[in-house]
This record gives sequence, C-alpha cells and structure tokens, in this order.
Amino acid sequence: MTTFDHLQSLIATTLKVPAKKISETTVNEDIAAWDSLGQVNLMMAVEQTFGVFLEPEEFSSLVSVPAIMQYLREHGVT
Repeated sequence: MTTFDHLQSLIATTLKVPAKKISETTVNEDIAAWDSLGQVNLMMAVEQTFGVFLEPEEFSSLVSVPAIMQYLREHGVT
C-alpha cells in the first residue's frame, strides 16, 4: 500500500466520505466534511497513523492531499 493509499483511507475514515471521492489533487473545499473540526481530527489522525508530530500552526497549511503528501515526504514518510 502506498503512502497515498494510506492517506486516502485515513481521510475517508476520518471525514466519513467514500475513498473514491479523494484523489491525489483533493483540497479541503472538495469535501464538505473537511471543515475546521474535520481538519483538527484529520491532523490528529495523520499524527497517529504516520508517526509524525504536527505543530498546531502547521494545520492551516495542510488543507490538501498534495500538501499533506509533501509534508509526509519531508518528514521521512515514504
């Protein structure tokens, strides 16, 4: 399973949306459940799933699949 596959599943589970709605270019505006509360829940899930630590200040910049993928690559998640 690729990092994207894991992230896709994580977003789908956390935001309670079908995984097929999440692509490698999905942004928060594409999913109604990806609101401010959804963002906080998603960031906590990313930390737990991928073993990274996110500063609360970083949450606002991680509002798309590409941004989260880039963050994970920068922090050694492949």
